Amino acid sequence: QVQLVESGGGLVQAGSSLRLSCTASGNIGSIHLMRWYRQAPGKERELVASVTPSGSTNYADSVRGRFTMSRNSAKNTVYLQMNSLKPEDTAVYYCNAVDSWDVYWGQGTQVTVSS
Repeated sequence: QVQLVESGGGLVQAGSSLRLSCTASGNIGSIHLMRWYRQAPGKERELVASVTPSGSTNYADSVRGRFTMSRNSAKNTVYLQMNSLKPEDTAVYYCNAVDSWDVYWGQGTQVTVSS
């Protein structure tokens, strides 16, 4: 089992920055992929960014160049640095971890970007 706890969401103005954090606990040695998803009201959950244990990252086209996902293995934490935020980035952001047996989700953190 893996537990994920997100933090760092909030209400900001367009053009601002936020950094989300996701700390993993439990059987973290088996995790082989971590991802950030988001879900806006009335829309499906979408993949925002992912990072492998080797540090390889991928991003959705809508955030590439503005968002950066990173990891601190010593702290069992991944981050999502979000710059140049837009109102369309408003959503609940979820941390996700994948191991050989299951997929795990955090509780989500709200990000609201005002115009």
